[in-house]
Amino acid sequence: QSQLVESGGGLVQSGGSLRLSCVASGVAWDLANIAWFRQAPGKEREGVSCISRTGTTTYADSVKGRFIISRDNAKNTVYLQMDSLKPEATAVYYCALRHVSLLVNECVIDDTEDYNYWGQGTQVTVSS
Repeated sequence: QSQLVESGGGLVQSGGSLRLSCVASGVAWDLANIAWFRQAPGKEREGVSCISRTGTTTYADSVKGRFIISRDNAKNTVYLQMDSLKPEATAVYYCALRHVSLLVNECVIDDTEDYNYWGQGTQVTVSS
């Protein structure tokens, strides 16, 4: 059974940092692209960042230069380091995964439909 478990959310002041973790089990990790999405109250879920099975990364314009995504293949874990957080980053953050072929070396965050597996989410609240 495939499972994604997020952790690391919490309450932080504006300008602060958090590191989110996503641990995957029951998946073909070597063929997995992993993404972070977020959903604020009353808004649609939006892509934040992703990392391909080969380590290629993609970021939303709103987080470039402040967020870093990484993966630890020995631990089946993806991290999202979030620095210089702003109140508009307040949302539930979701980890998502899709399996890709060996020919795919990039990832996208345009559409939630691109990902098959989802975690339960972790709340991030940034106070002003």
